[in-house]
This record gives sequence, structure tokens and C-alpha cells, in this order.
Amino acid sequence: MGIDCKWRGHAGQQGAVQQGAVQQGAVKQALHLRALRRVGARGLLVAGLAGLGACGGGGDSAGGATPEPGCSVREQQDWLAGYMNDWYFWYRLSPRPDPAAYADVAGYFEALLYTGSDPNFPADRWSGRESTASFTRFYADGENLGYGVSVAGLEVAGQAGQPLYVRGVDPGSPAAAAGLQRGDRVLSMNGRAAADIVGANDFSALTAADAGQVLNLRVERGLAVLDLRLVAAVYAITPVTGSRVFTSTAGRRVGYLAVKNMISQALSPIDQAFAAFKAQQVQDLVLDLRYNGGGLVSVGGNLASRVAGLAVGGNTYATLLYNDRRGAANNQTFPFESPANSLALSRVFVLTGPRTCSASEQLINGLRGVGVQVLSVGDTTCGKPVGFLPASRCGQTYSVVNFESVNARNEGRYWDGFDATCQVPENFQVAQGAAGDPLLDASARLADGGSCPALAQSGPLAGRKAALGARRLGRGWPLDERSDMLAK
Repeated sequence: MGIDCKWRGHAGQQGAVQQGAVQQGAVKQALHLRALRRVGARGLLVAGLAGLGACGGGGDSAGGATPEPGCSVREQQDWLAGYMNDWYFWYRLSPRPDPAAYADVAGYFEALLYTGSDPNFPADRWSGRESTASFTRFYADGENLGYGVSVAGLEVAGQAGQPLYVRGVDPGSPAAAAGLQRGDRVLSMNGRAAADIVGANDFSALTAADAGQVLNLRVERGLAVLDLRLVAAVYAITPVTGSRVFTSTAGRRVGYLAVKNMISQALSPIDQAFAAFKAQQVQDLVLDLRYNGGGLVSVGGNLASRVAGLAVGGNTYATLLYNDRRGAANNQTFPFESPANSLALSRVFVLTGPRTCSASEQLINGLRGVGVQVLSVGDTTCGKPVGFLPASRCGQTYSVVNFESVNARNEGRYWDGFDATCQVPENFQVAQGAAGDPLLDASARLADGGSCPALAQSGPLAGRKAALGARRLGRGWPLDERSDMLAK
């Protein structure tokens, strides 16, 4: 299904967005939504990606250039008003600002978002906008524009005196080419001290607007201080970052799989990994989703299906529930699949943290809905049980909250995230998924029948939650750190 320059919906449902005032109050929607059961202690991406680049154009008009037809600031604002009034999950509860009070589209869009007026729902901290070129590059092409470096900023939120470590380096990225490593301590970015960056919660230097942009990093590695020059470029995303089989202390065969992005390019390596797990007759699986911000619902469902096995094929994995205007036509159920390379496990260990978000949380919820025991190791997940059906207009793609997700038992609403079964702090100076990784070691210990290690908490959880709440696109966090659940 394509996205045109008006709005996007399911096949057969596209047409002009009807504008107008809300005719009923917020009570009906609130009562409808409260019928769902809440679970746990803690969001999804549904979209056909073809045709995303067809709209062209630039967003807000500026510099005296003649806007393309239908893309003046006021025309875009009028379109947004109609789209949000029809498709936004919280359309009955959200503000209705006067577009004339806003000089640009971005400011008006922010003013349209739900502010948390209903105690049953937190304020919308997830809806955002980005260039259609960026969205298409990521989800259709499986590529990213940037430096390929991630830091452990959430872990030190509000603690300017704490060290800032490199958390990850994307394979094939400029950061990898420059020799940057996980565990390097960041001293400065473009001459700005790490303590200042952490204190301001401003990591915008990690996001490149264009290829060729430069990031100068000074890092400490052991006793050495290194000055690295990273030049932003487009590089292929590696959605599956690790896969192996190891033997636990008690002799159990344990599979390990790290999935960072639930995009279509992940399906082939996931299938290959499970083929190897099946051939080696693994008895337990550790699924590393600690840095998985989500992606396509269908990819998460495929992965969950390989964990649960053929017996659950056809059962409900997730149901997406839209607002009362769109529900009859757009509510959608994704069933468990029946892939040949699956394990039929009754339990799975999932490595989690505050970046485990959206479609990756949906996987946890989906498996629990059919009785698979999910033992999470690490930290509390981000808490996003809602997702997007992205719409494009005038060169911008809007990912606004369109639906919430529930499992086969009608469980959802995990706004506070899923607490870890076994809380274990990260060690960024150990390679992810290697021997000595505390999250993986704790999982192996649990698989052998041992207890959760008595380790200190990894930091003030409230601080990390507050930082996560500010992570809307364009607010200082890199675009590759997405928190998506897309209806596709």
C-alpha cells in the first residue's frame, strides 16, 4: 500500500481527510479505552513503504521560494488538522490550536499533540516528524545516514559528573572505519565537554543532517587519549548484530541472538540464525533486545513465531486498535506464523533496557499472551504500547500515535514498561554478547537453574525515564535510535 501526498491508510480506505470540529467529548473514547486490561510495569510500526519518496517537496517554505501546490504553510497546517482529527489515537483529548498563531508547520504540529489531560494516558511523547527521504532510507532501503556511534546517555541522565561511554558502533559505519570501540570514554564532541553534553541532555551532535558533516570525537581508551574525525555517510544497517551457540556451565546448549532493528532486512539473518539453533538443538534462547527500539510489527511477529514454534501458528500475536473513527475499518490482528526454522520453546530469556521499546516490547507481550514464559534480564523497558501508521505530505513523514496494541489476552497499556525479571546493570566496557557480558552471564545462570545475581542497581531509574520522555525525533537524540511500532 502506498502513501500519497494527502494521507495514508489501509488499502481501500484512502481518501480525503475530513476536517471539522470534534462533535463529541472525550468521555466516549476514554470509556472505550479503559475497557482494556493493563499488564506489567511498560510501543509499534505499521506501514506499507512503497511510494514514500513520491511526494517530494521540502516541508516548511522559506527563503522566498514558491511553495509547491498544496504545500504552503497554511495548507500543510490545514491538512494536519484534518489528519489528526481523523487518525490520531487521542483526537478527542488533544488540543485544537488556531493555526494562525503558528508561523511554521513544526510548531503547529507540536501544539496538536495530546498533553496528558486524562489520568489514564500519559502525554504523547512519541509522535514525531522527519523528512520522507530519511524515513524511506531507513525502512525501505535499510540504510542510515550518520556516524554510526551510540553512547550511554540515558544511563547518566542528570549526572553530569559520570563518565559517558560509547555504547555501540554500527558495523560498516564511519565510526567503525575510524576505529571507535564500545567502552571508549567520550571526553568531548566537537570540542564540547562530555559533562556539558550530559548536563544539558543534548546529544544532537550525534545526528548528521547531511553526508560529509564532521563529528570530532576525543575519547579515552585505557591510558590513551584518541582524537577521531568521523565523516557522516550513508551506510547499510546491520539489523542482526550477533548470533552464536554456547554451552552453559551446567552443559545446556544456549542460543544467543541480538536484534537491533525490526526491519525487513532482518528476516533473512533471523532465519539463518534459527536454522543454526535448530540444527544444534539448542535448549534455551537468549534474545538480546536491549538496544531494539522496534520497527515493523510483522518482523517482530516473525521473530516471536520462531521462538514459540508451530503449535501457536494462527493464534493472535497482536491486535492493533485504532480510535473510534478508524476502528471499524482499520483494527487489525497479526497472527503468529508457522516458520519452518522455529524452536517451540516454553520459555525465552530476553535482554532488556530502557531502549527496548515499541515493537520489541510488543514481542514480549505477544509471547506472554500465548503462554510463553518471558524472563527479562537487564532493566525496565521504555513503556510504549502504541504505534504508527505513517503519513507523508510535502516531503515530511509524520509518525503519530494511531493505535494501541494488545496481545491474545487483551493485555496492553504497559505505560511504565516491563520490569526486568532479573535486574542487572550493563558493563559498557565488555563487548555486547561476549563472555563476561553481565546480562548474558545472568541469563545463562538462570537457564542452569541458578538465581538472579545480587547486583547493585544500574542507576536512578527515574532519571532514565525522564530522559526517555524527551526522546521525540529531533530533540537531541539520533534518528537511528528510533522507538517505532509500524503497522506493517
